[in-house]
Amino acid sequence: MYINHTGEDLQGNRRDYQNLRQLLPYLSAYKGRALIALACLVLAKLATVAVPLLLKEIIDKFDGKEEQLLVLPVGLLIGYGVFRLLSSLFNELRDTVFARVRYHAMRELSKRVMQHLHNLSLRFHLERKTGAISRDLERGTRSVATLMNFMVFSIFPIAIEFTLVAFILLSNYAWVFAVVTFGTVIIYVIFTFLVTEWRMHYRHDMNRLDSQANTHAFDSLINYETVKYFNNEGLEQKRYDDILQEWEEVAVKSQSTMSMLNFGQGAIIALGVTVIMFFAANGVVNKSMSIGDLVMVNAFMLQLFIPLGALGIIYRQIKYTLADMDLVFKLLKQEPEIKDDLDAPVLAVSKGQVQFDNVSFAYNEKRSILHDVDFDIPAGKTLAVVGYSGGGKSTLVRLLFRFYDVTKGRILIDGQNIKNVSQDSLRENIGIVPQDTILFNESIFYNIQYGNLNATEEEVKQAAKMAHIYDFIESLPDGWDSIVGERGLKLSGGEKQRVAIARTILKKPAILIFDEATSALDTGTEQAIQKTLKEISSDTTTFIIAHRLSTIVDADMIMVMEAGKVVERGSHQTLLNSKGRYAEMWDLQRDSAE
Repeated sequence: MYINHTGEDLQGNRRDYQNLRQLLPYLSAYKGRALIALACLVLAKLATVAVPLLLKEIIDKFDGKEEQLLVLPVGLLIGYGVFRLLSSLFNELRDTVFARVRYHAMRELSKRVMQHLHNLSLRFHLERKTGAISRDLERGTRSVATLMNFMVFSIFPIAIEFTLVAFILLSNYAWVFAVVTFGTVIIYVIFTFLVTEWRMHYRHDMNRLDSQANTHAFDSLINYETVKYFNNEGLEQKRYDDILQEWEEVAVKSQSTMSMLNFGQGAIIALGVTVIMFFAANGVVNKSMSIGDLVMVNAFMLQLFIPLGALGIIYRQIKYTLADMDLVFKLLKQEPEIKDDLDAPVLAVSKGQVQFDNVSFAYNEKRSILHDVDFDIPAGKTLAVVGYSGGGKSTLVRLLFRFYDVTKGRILIDGQNIKNVSQDSLRENIGIVPQDTILFNESIFYNIQYGNLNATEEEVKQAAKMAHIYDFIESLPDGWDSIVGERGLKLSGGEKQRVAIARTILKKPAILIFDEATSALDTGTEQAIQKTLKEISSDTTTFIIAHRLSTIVDADMIMVMEAGKVVERGSHQTLLNSKGRYAEMWDLQRDSAE
C-alpha cells in the first residue's frame, strides 16, 4: 500500500484487518473441511521434511565403507519414495477438500454483493459507473479465492516447513546454521515488505486506470448508435487509448520495480545459501558432519528457500488482493438511502386511492424539484399529468415507487403513508409502462413473464394479445424464444413498448402508471392499445404522464405542472375553457398536427 504522510497506511492496515475478519463468516459453512485441509497440509509438510532426512541416511550408508557398498539400503529407498508420494497425496487431498470452502465463499460473497446492489437506492445507481463496478466486483470476489489460496497453499505451508526445518537444525547442528537461516529469512522478509510497500501505489493506479478504461469501453459500446450517428469512433478510441497509455506507463514502472525487488530477493537467498553451505562443507572437513549431513542441509535450504523465494510474489499478491477486496467491502458498506422501518407493515390496498399531501422534494440543497404538490386520485379514477420537460412529472412517479423519500409532506395509498410500509409490498401493487423501456437480454417470453413469474404460458400469451404484439411474436423465426438483445436493442421502440405493456398487464396491479406508454407506436396500433388500456384501467387507479394531449382527453382529471408546481387542474373541457397553459399546449399540438 502506498504510504503517504497522513497516516493512510495505518488506516489501510486496519481496514485490511477488518476485511480479513469479515471473511470468517464465509468460511463457517465448511469449517470442518477447512480443518481437514489444514491437517492434510501439516501431513504433507511432515512428509516433505522427512525426505531430506532419509536422503541423509541413504548417503551415510554409502559412507566409504566397502562392505556397505555391496548392500542397497532397500528400506530407506522405499521410505524415500513413499514419503515423496505421501507429500504429493496430502497436497492433492488438501486442494480437493478445500475447493468447496473456497468456491462456496466466492459464491456467498458474490450473492451478497448482488443483493446489496439491488438494495441500494436509485440515487446510487444513477451516479454509478457500471463498467467500474463490474470490474471491481469481478476483482473483489476473485480476491477471496486468491487470498484463501495464498493462506492455505503458500503462507501456512511455508510457516510449517520453516518451523520443522528450524527445529531439526537447532536440535542436530551448530547454532550458526540456525542463526544464518533465521538471519537470511528476516533480512529477506524485511526487504520484501519495505520494497513492496514502497511500490504498492503503482498497483492502485493500475486498478484505478483499469476500471476507468473499462467504464469508458462499456459506456461507448452501450451508446454504440450515438457514436455512429456523430462519426465519433475516433474520439472514443482516442479517449480509451489515452487512459490505456497512462495505464501502460504505470504498468511499466510496476514491472521495473518488481524486477528490482526480485533481484534483491534472489541476492539475499543466494548469499544465505552460500554461507550455509560454507559452514556445512567446513563441518565435513573437520569431521563434525558427514557427507549425508551436508547433503541434508543443502536439501533443507533449497527446500526452504524455493517456497521462500515466492514469498515476495505472495506478499505482493496478498496486498493486491486486499486492495481488490477492499473495493468490495467498501461497496457493501454503502448504506441504502431508502430503508424500511423495523417491522414495517405490508401495504393493504383495498381501493387504490392515491394522495399527494403537500409534497415537496429536492434531490439536493441546490436542486429543488417539487413545491407543495397536492392532489388526490380517487379509487378507480384516472389522473393525467402534463407539462413541459423539467416540470417534475417523472419525479412524481419515482416518489410514488419510493425510490426517494419526500422532503416534505406525505404520499398516501388508501390512507397509509408509503414511508411506513414495506417497499416490497408497495411496489407489488404498482405497475408501470415506462417511456424508455429497458428489456433483459433474454427471450420475449421471459421479458413478458417478468411481470408475474407465476403466470402460466396461456396467461403470458393472453397479455401479449391484449398488448397487440402476439402476432408479431408468432411471426419471428424463434417465436417466443427470440432473444431481444441487450436492453432490447433488437426490437423497435414500438415493439419494446408493447412488450412492456404486456408485462404490466400480466402483473395486474392495483395502481397503474403510464409514462408516455404509446409514444413509439403508429397511429393505428396506438388507438387499439389505448382501447385496451382503457379496459384494463376501468376499475384501476391510473396515473398517466403524457405529452400528446390527444391521448388523455378522457381522463377524470388533468393536472398541468410547471417548475415543480401544479398550475392548473380540471377536466379536458374545463381546462380548454379556462384558456390557460393547457389550452395553449393544446393549440400548439393541434397546429403542429395540421
